[in-house]
Amino acid sequence: MNPATLTTFIIYLVALIGFGILFYRYTHTLSDYILGGRKLGSGVAALSAGASDMSGWLLLGLPGAVYAFGLNQIWIAIGLTIGAYLNWQFVAKKLRKYTEIASDSITIPDYLEYRFYDKSRMLRVISALVILVFFAIYTASGLVAGATLFESAFDLAPEIALYTGAIIIVAYTFLGGFLAVSWTDFFQGILMLLALIAAPVIIIITYMSWDEIISTAAAIDPAYLDVFSNMTYIGIISLLAWGLGYFGQPHILARFMAIRSEEHVPKAKMIAMVWMVFALYGAIFVGFTGISFFADSPLAAGEQEIVFLELTQVLFNPWVAGIILAAILSAVMSTVDSQLLVCSSAVSEDFYKAFLKPKASEKELVLVSRLAVVGVAIIALYLASNPDNLVLDLVAYAWAGFGASFGPVIILSLFWRKMTRNGALAGMVTGAATVLIWENLSLILPGLEHEIFTLYSIIPGFLFCTLAVIIASNIGDGPSDEIHLQHDKI
Repeated sequence: MNPATLTTFIIYLVALIGFGILFYRYTHTLSDYILGGRKLGSGVAALSAGASDMSGWLLLGLPGAVYAFGLNQIWIAIGLTIGAYLNWQFVAKKLRKYTEIASDSITIPDYLEYRFYDKSRMLRVISALVILVFFAIYTASGLVAGATLFESAFDLAPEIALYTGAIIIVAYTFLGGFLAVSWTDFFQGILMLLALIAAPVIIIITYMSWDEIISTAAAIDPAYLDVFSNMTYIGIISLLAWGLGYFGQPHILARFMAIRSEEHVPKAKMIAMVWMVFALYGAIFVGFTGISFFADSPLAAGEQEIVFLELTQVLFNPWVAGIILAAILSAVMSTVDSQLLVCSSAVSEDFYKAFLKPKASEKELVLVSRLAVVGVAIIALYLASNPDNLVLDLVAYAWAGFGASFGPVIILSLFWRKMTRNGALAGMVTGAATVLIWENLSLILPGLEHEIFTLYSIIPGFLFCTLAVIIASNIGDGPSDEIHLQHDKI
């Protein structure tokens, strides 16, 4: 690697650690560490939600998919845009208000327990377990993306690349907690957006006109230009269904809970959606322009996910290339740090404080949270060590798990007055079980070849979770007067 690129890259990494040290001084209570004391402004909440959502998938997975298959991958971006808008429009403000009324809840398990006055604590246990299981998989996807970056950029051995990325992410998350994560995500979101817009613009201005890009791609394979190429109704519905996942992602919902007040939500929604549209379609153009740019020396099968890395090395001078590489690492870090933080909250707040030591001091709980960050990272490293893992595959699995387990539960808990604790429990268990079974149907029942079984698992999971909530809530006693009174305040 060019010394200038390496220097720029190292300066960026040192700045991230500096953020962790800075916000270490402002982290005194568990609420500070997990939710930043509910003090996020609109811009930070919006961009940190977007950056923590998109991860390495935005700069590696999506461009790689478009480069490999063409514009038929645009359906994912359409589904995500619709889902994110609906999440900001209908969930953000109500969840911010409800979590404050429900005993100032700072985690999703917290919220569910106090929303339904669950004295058995089963809601807390089951929801925390779901978080730990699927975030271990999700965090592994981020570490794989980080390893891909370090391996490609620095020519490191895969194992060294994997551990290098993990150590950097864990360091500033361990130190600074939610504030460090949110503010680094804010700047990372800006960097990611600029990088995605700059690459295709430079190609069009400097190397190939837009007409040349289109004609070259068409000459390689006309299917690259067809959004319906090799797509069935099941395939299109599956890609659009990624949007359903937004309603159940704990690391995104945490931003809604942490925003300074519900009055800040409309401005945050506008900022978030503008960022998302430009970032998503920038990633699509990166992958698409890469098809024509590398027409004479295409990337080999299995290397499509580094198309943006390869473009970076060619298009930009060494100093700018270092910043772009930092942007790609930002995409990886911005999700992994948020996931580690949510997992640590599940360990400290939902297990340690709830069951082991209810009277633990704030200082002790923060320490437990920091140790949990390290513990979850070690588990994720183990899962990420499989050399056959692809970023998009791991993200798809975890995204479906959260969307199906929590999505309908969160939506109905905010809007349906008659929902009960048993309904929430039944929904979470049904959604999680459906995704786990559906994703492994070929192992459980070999020989299933009908097209319906290629449907993305979030769809049956979301549907069965919704039905389970409704059916279970209508069996037995309804919500107590206390639950109705709290709900009516919203």
